[in-house]
Amino acid sequence: MTTDAGANPMLMRMEGPSPAQQVAADIVKRGLWVAPLLMLAGAAIWGSDGALSVGYALALVLANFWLAAALIAWSSRISLALVMAATLFGFIVRLALIFLAVWLVKDAGWVDFVALGITIIVSHLGLLFWEMRYVSASLAFPGLKPTT
Repeated sequence: MTTDAGANPMLMRMEGPSPAQQVAADIVKRGLWVAPLLMLAGAAIWGSDGALSVGYALALVLANFWLAAALIAWSSRISLALVMAATLFGFIVRLALIFLAVWLVKDAGWVDFVALGITIIVSHLGLLFWEMRYVSASLAFPGLKPTT
């Protein structure tokens, strides 16, 4: 961590790799592992439209996690104040992007809104809870727990 303007913590910036990107990459990896199973479940419950809707929802969720980490990594190299702004306003922008992505396919024949909605909500929460087992709660190892 370096400081550009004396001891003002709001002007400090972070150096080195971003733990947020490491965690987001791990979440995306786990999401890609379960995607075929979730799409099969969507097909079994809602048919082919359900499988396509589940796949679309998973793509939105994984892109959302990746974009959040990218915003944090980018802003942390500038200042901690920008991290706070990017986190708050980035959340609002990412919610709007998910709304826009759903709104753009609202009239498509392959969309099953129940499958889409359930997948967006459950996969966001499920992936976050799954990832809690792998995230380090120590400042000695920010990001993921060491594997050894």
